[in-house]
Amino acid sequence: MSDFAGFTEATRQFLNDLRDNNDREWYQANKKTYEKAVKTPSIAWVQAMGTRLLDLDDKLTVDTRTNGGGSLMRMARDTRFSKDKSPYKTNIAMMWWRGAGKKTEHPAFGMQITPDDAGLMVGMFGFPKPMLNAYRQAVVDDDLGESLVDILTTLESQGFEVLGKHYKTTPRGYDKDHPRAEQLKFNGLYTHATDLSWDTLLSSDLVEVCFEQFEAMAPIHHWLVQVQDKYGE
Repeated sequence: MSDFAGFTEATRQFLNDLRDNNDREWYQANKKTYEKAVKTPSIAWVQAMGTRLLDLDDKLTVDTRTNGGGSLMRMARDTRFSKDKSPYKTNIAMMWWRGAGKKTEHPAFGMQITPDDAGLMVGMFGFPKPMLNAYRQAVVDDDLGESLVDILTTLESQGFEVLGKHYKTTPRGYDKDHPRAEQLKFNGLYTHATDLSWDTLLSSDLVEVCFEQFEAMAPIHHWLVQVQDKYGE
């Protein structure tokens, strides 16, 4: 049984306050509040939502570690190459992914909670080189390519936005007049759900509300898994 008791107004308040006081002194002074209002419910949420997502893919990784290697992203920002030197993220971000290695390099279900709302995503934000090559082979594959077009058409008809298009022209070596030339211009593939309000985040129905959205977007995930299985290295 899940220990998830729900996010609370205290969760939202901490994220709001962190946005207004994004420095190490304030964070350290309020770390106990972070532990109680953010970290504890987030760990429980990863487990609760992850367990439900296993109904969509029983090989998903559900990892409650908080060191960055698990489903939860670290709160601390890497500011080495950023003009923004704010030390902390003001959102709670997490992924449930399929595959060994870095979670960002595999098909995944994701969620981000901000001080204002929350969003869900399914897919891959960016393809590592082996997956990019596999994706392009799949797009020109008659069966997988046509299946992808059907999935994208269905998702867009349901109001989901499909993202990942990056290149202005088709990649070198591929026919610019290919019937799926537009899909060949992608360097990632994902879709996202309409932002969830804090009223929803505070609801006792949160798991099922999110599951319904994830289930509708899941064909992207399943297609990417097929690509990995057929063309992945």
